[in-house]
Amino acid sequence: MAGEIPPPPPEIVSSLKPHLFRTSPSFRLRSPSLNSLRLHRVFDLFDRNGDGEITSEELCLALDRLGLGVDPAELSSSIASYIPPGRLGLDFDSFNSIHRALGDALLDADGFGGEVEEEEEMREAFKVFDEDGDGFISAKELQVVLGKLGLAEGRTIDRVQLMIGSVDRDHDGRVDFLEFKTMMKAVDVQSA
Repeated sequence: MAGEIPPPPPEIVSSLKPHLFRTSPSFRLRSPSLNSLRLHRVFDLFDRNGDGEITSEELCLALDRLGLGVDPAELSSSIASYIPPGRLGLDFDSFNSIHRALGDALLDADGFGGEVEEEEEMREAFKVFDEDGDGFISAKELQVVLGKLGLAEGRTIDRVQLMIGSVDRDHDGRVDFLEFKTMMKAVDVQSA
């Protein structure tokens, strides 16, 4: 049927599945407008040179930084059918098509988890930032993660300390899990 999204090539799904121990209920958000906003942000992060296209090299680099390293040749051949004619990479619409196709292939029909799964996902996200496992996100830990993602906000410790201070309710200079959870829920509300 016209308008249907083609399934992703099996090699791209199989190359990602080993990295997913459990599919994330937050992979696809309940709010389509919020999902689109977040996907635009991801697209902009992956589009390293800001030319409005994500080349296979940029996508490979982004996946590698996220710990989802894939074979560059396999990735190139997997996304080739999504790249519009005359383009060198994925534009936002084709990136969105891959995102939706992967979501359909990797998630159950509803794609949503309950509160328990959401809490677990929040804890997993917290652990990414809490590199030393002490139950707190320090400014240095946040700076390291932001740097790995190539985000400008992580370039100076002063900027990172301001970010920490904006959510640090007990003023200890660190973010605990409850502060992190509050911050993440605020991000969802503000972005909507």
